[in-house]
Amino acid sequence: MGEPSVNPAAPAERPFEPAAAPLSDAELQAMERYWRAANYLSVGQIYLMDNALLRRPLAAEDIKPRLLGHFGTSPGLNLVHVQLNRAIKARNLDTVCIWGPGHGGPAVLANSWLDGTYTETYPDITRDGEGMARLFRQFSFPGGVPSHVAPETPGSIHEGGELGYSLSHAYGAAFDNPDLLSVCVIGDGESETGPLAASWHSNTFLDPVHDGAVLPVLHLNGYKIANPTIPARLPESQLDDLMRGYGYEPVHVTGDDPMTVHRDFAVALDRCLDAIAAIQRTARADGDAERPKDAPVPRWPMIVLRTPKGWTGPKTVDGKPVEGTWRAHQVPLANVRESAEHRHQLEEWLRSYRPEELFDAEGRPAPGLVDIAPQGTLRLGANPHANGGLLLRSLPLKPLEEFAVDVDKPGATLHEPTRILGDYLRQVMADTSERRDFRLVGPDETASNRLDAVYGASGKAWQEEIYDVDEHLSRHGRVMEILSEHTCQGWLEGYLLTGRHGLFSCYEAFVHIVDSMVNQHIKWLRTTRELPWRAPIASLNYLLTSHVWRQDHNGFSHQDPGFIGHVLNKSPEAVRVYLPPDTNTLLSTAEHCLASRDYVNVIVAGKQPGFDWLSLDDARAHCARGAGVWTWAGTESSEREPDVVLACAGDVPTLEVLAAASLLRTHLPELAVRVVNVVDVARLMQEGEHPHGMPDAEFDALFTRDKPVIFGFHGYPWLVHRLAYRRAVHPHLHVRGYKERGTTTTPFDMVVANDLDRFRLVMDVIDRVPGLGVRAVEVRQQMEDTRLRHRAYVREHGIDLPEVRDWSWQD
Repeated sequence: MGEPSVNPAAPAERPFEPAAAPLSDAELQAMERYWRAANYLSVGQIYLMDNALLRRPLAAEDIKPRLLGHFGTSPGLNLVHVQLNRAIKARNLDTVCIWGPGHGGPAVLANSWLDGTYTETYPDITRDGEGMARLFRQFSFPGGVPSHVAPETPGSIHEGGELGYSLSHAYGAAFDNPDLLSVCVIGDGESETGPLAASWHSNTFLDPVHDGAVLPVLHLNGYKIANPTIPARLPESQLDDLMRGYGYEPVHVTGDDPMTVHRDFAVALDRCLDAIAAIQRTARADGDAERPKDAPVPRWPMIVLRTPKGWTGPKTVDGKPVEGTWRAHQVPLANVRESAEHRHQLEEWLRSYRPEELFDAEGRPAPGLVDIAPQGTLRLGANPHANGGLLLRSLPLKPLEEFAVDVDKPGATLHEPTRILGDYLRQVMADTSERRDFRLVGPDETASNRLDAVYGASGKAWQEEIYDVDEHLSRHGRVMEILSEHTCQGWLEGYLLTGRHGLFSCYEAFVHIVDSMVNQHIKWLRTTRELPWRAPIASLNYLLTSHVWRQDHNGFSHQDPGFIGHVLNKSPEAVRVYLPPDTNTLLSTAEHCLASRDYVNVIVAGKQPGFDWLSLDDARAHCARGAGVWTWAGTESSEREPDVVLACAGDVPTLEVLAAASLLRTHLPELAVRVVNVVDVARLMQEGEHPHGMPDAEFDALFTRDKPVIFGFHGYPWLVHRLAYRRAVHPHLHVRGYKERGTTTTPFDMVVANDLDRFRLVMDVIDRVPGLGVRAVEVRQQMEDTRLRHRAYVREHGIDLPEVRDWSWQD
């Protein structure tokens, strides 16, 4: 085993604290005994539906008909768990553990049952023989619990089913939790993923004064499902160079003899914990004083654990090697119900753990077995940080009146919506400066997205060297920027799941990078809503700006509004999508989202100067409705139904629809036009399909049942058709939106290319209002001619037509 050479803090030569005393033989034997019990429970969950304590020889009917689960990683996870138990109890450590190999669910469930947290959470799973039998039967069984470290698992904030995010979750948990130790077990398969590789850089953002510590445990058991893993095949010196390059000091524990590995791991863990304590003690002695710009960065310790895959399991099955190979990944013995030979081998395997020494006659843990486990909330399964809603406090949100823009009449003034939102977020950041429970994350886009006012309350987190030319970098900052959307998402998820608040600001097109991550978070929220013991957490809030319609300067690669459709495909009770059309509606939407719980909120808003349409009071009322008629924009009367409905959702579609309404008022004043704006996209759905869905009667009153509806939409047009396909008016619904016509061009040329421009919308009205086509042929031709003139003008001058550039709303 290598000795750690950890730099606790500047100065580099400072020695670290002496390691804890070596384990006594009695402590070592107690740990090994507990580990055997956890391994026995892990195997039992995968295989047994009866005869949990082996009171008789195994029979076919004792075996589950479908064997589901992953044993390969479980012994290693059990080792880490029992080792953490000892350290937590000895040092009174406030600890969470993120189990990256979350498919090793049997191990975490086994330990939770042993220390009593499982029974406290699920009283029917008693800590005795009957409860053990229920624990076994429910695992990966219909009506039971999943095979992963799912939301149902006490102490879990990370399921680990999809690999790559464990370390960023661990850092998210540690930020602004100065007394928390966040241990992260990383499987060697997961370590091959791109998100995990980027998340090693998270130590660059870890403030040893205000944040907790992260202890990575890279568990190398050699194989994935069917292939070797890269880090397990690297020479140790090469792996060490890689980890040191990331800023860590690796400590190695290697072996297959249980007693030796237990002893070595305990020594390694104690030395790592001593080093962490020294880093924090040195940093905190200086308090909030900024570390010198050229001060060396603390080198945090990590453990590299090498043990066999499927350790303690069958060495061979049907003449083929299993332990220490890829064959141990899931179910080492696959035909136990059908094969008497395999059944006999399973029984020998289970009895090799000597269960008679581990459990008494009633199936309870034998006397003294669980004495090494911590008590109360120090147990990993009971730590309140792993049920973050228990710790959550509401954000101190100032009244919006202090930030709203004055709107005496619609369209008379312009503001950059996200810049005003930046003022609001600066105040949130300032008002949480002492409690430190709000963070803003993003991939190097805070200033680009016009949110740079937040720097007045907090700088950008940074622990590496700071140059004189750098701006707003701070050792203690809570604005976090790294050019990895995966890492931003993982940080924020870990932060929220442990009871804090935050906002993820991102370019709209590139938030797709975390499509799969948000899937997993929504699934988590969906599941926790059905678990009464899981307290609600703050919502995951996205602000998507630099959006599709104003990426005219970056071009096609930066133009994609599809994230809103992706999110709306997910569990309706957990997702919300908002398209505020102006500054005050953005403020009202943001206030609502920051105060909400257990949602994924997606806000899409522009950062370029845009017209102010609604006063704050009107904006609040409009956002509360989610959709409504803008009577000031239309020409309908209360005496009859409108001839046509112009609907819009999104800031640029709203501008084009209002400009179209103005053209219709001028050229076809006899036409009764209704203008409807939609802020909450889910309002288009039926009430039985989404909590915000609109009843048919209300929808019909708003959009009519049979009049033409010309809908200008921020995203892909077919999303509106999908959401509204059951509505009576759907046959009369015509949607204009983004249809993959993008390039580097002018703002208005973008909408023309996608047929969302005001002139095309007027043509759509003429084409779809019965009898209007013949009467308004001249107007239609004028609109078409203007579009052609636009095309020639922008290609000659490089800017939009003067009547477009200088347009404003006229009463």
